[in-house]
Amino acid sequence: MTSRLPDDFWTFHERYYGLYQEYAELQLDDSGLSEELVDAVMMDIACSWARLRRESAPETAAWAILKISIADELGRRGRRPALEAAAFRRVSRRALEDFRRQFAALESALGLYAAIARLPERQYDVIVLQFVMGLAPDQVAQVMGIAAPTVRSHLRMARARLATELGPSTVREDEEK
Repeated sequence: MTSRLPDDFWTFHERYYGLYQEYAELQLDDSGLSEELVDAVMMDIACSWARLRRESAPETAAWAILKISIADELGRRGRRPALEAAAFRRVSRRALEDFRRQFAALESALGLYAAIARLPERQYDVIVLQFVMGLAPDQVAQVMGIAAPTVRSHLRMARARLATELGPSTVREDEEK
């Protein structure tokens, strides 16, 4: 006998599936593979849903399942996260629309993406979710299953590291909203 998944799982799925897939694609640089991976992650979450929903922050556990799945897939392929290549394509698409205005930004953005890739895991996630994927800080907190002040703390630490590595003019404080 099969059991029907509860509505709160489907609400979770609807809220996070696209974000998880976008994040996975930034890491794996393969839309088909990222879709397969996120489908498998959602199946794992669905199988564990009764336990997860009893936790104080099921999003934290779900985010961990996604991160572990991505790390395992990268390990099987002997690769590192593909943020730089994926970010290059995003930036280069925009640059093609207005080549002259964007070319300098493209060159400096590539150095920034390389520096972002070297951040500690939580700082990296906050930066990618907020600035690469365009989520608001409260959305970043929801996706990662952490408190908003923790997001702000990771953001401050990431900015300090990036400023040290790239120079203070590269990381602007006025970006935080």
